[in-house]
Amino acid sequence: MNSRATNFLLGTILGGLIGATIAILLAPYSGEELRGEITVRADRLRSEVSQAAADRRAELERQLAALKAPPPPQQ
Repeated sequence: MNSRATNFLLGTILGGLIGATIAILLAPYSGEELRGEITVRADRLRSEVSQAAADRRAELERQLAALKAPPPPQQ
């Protein structure tokens, strides 16, 4: 390998290590706390999506029922 490629590779590795170290030191949660927080947020999101889907399904069923209903008599 030439000098430029070696320097680039060493810089990339060193930058990655420094970035990972800073991220670990500045992380707001420990690994266990982070997994718990992710689980809570995922559960909340899953619940909200389920509720939105149920609401939308009910609305579509109401619209379908209205379309299937016989038209009102004409005068």
